[in-house]
Amino acid sequence: MRFLAVKALGLSLVAASFASAANFSFQGTLTRDDEVQLFTISVGSTSNVTLRTWSYAGGVNAAGTTIASGGFDPILALFNSSGTLINQNDDGAGVAADAVTHLNLDTLLRSNLSPGTYTVSVMQYDNFANGPNLSDGFLSSSRPTFTSVFGCSNGRFCDVSAANRTGAWAFDILGVDSASTPTPPPPSGVPEPASVSMMLAGLGVVLLLGKRRYASATR
Repeated sequence: MRFLAVKALGLSLVAASFASAANFSFQGTLTRDDEVQLFTISVGSTSNVTLRTWSYAGGVNAAGTTIASGGFDPILALFNSSGTLINQNDDGAGVAADAVTHLNLDTLLRSNLSPGTYTVSVMQYDNFANGPNLSDGFLSSSRPTFTSVFGCSNGRFCDVSAANRTGAWAFDILGVDSASTPTPPPPSGVPEPASVSMMLAGLGVVLLLGKRRYASATR
């Protein structure tokens, strides 16, 4: 009976860990060909995680939102907590064909992940991660219109068929405990919140010293 109780407890804990897994849907727009959108995900127990884009052919994402077709040809790359490249994928098997180009260029990447924190990047073909580390950057960095070589009239967000596309992306992360986009750094010249606090504290000291000097001078 003791064994059965322990076994039942174990099963309940397993069920609880699986229940924490959830699906997340994100949408946004790139402004440059070489822009990279990053996501941070966490996995609480060993899980089969699915990464799926909807930016090219459109469709209905995991949140039930209908995504319009016409976005760029996406690439996904997956990195572990140390920034080591685990996998990246350009075109996923079984994704829908775009109604205009008739190409299957959305990405579907499945990975069995151990508990931990990971980074996923979304970028436009063919801005692959250089690897083996996230810090090594991406193939087409500092080339904001590199897809113009494909010949579309827009001069950016072109695909291999020379069709004009947009910078729109839509992305599902399925089977993880949490998913979010990292907070970007402040623009150049804008101090961090901690720096602002230090500046205010310093200003307060200056004002206090000035007030004391004024009081001494008027006595």
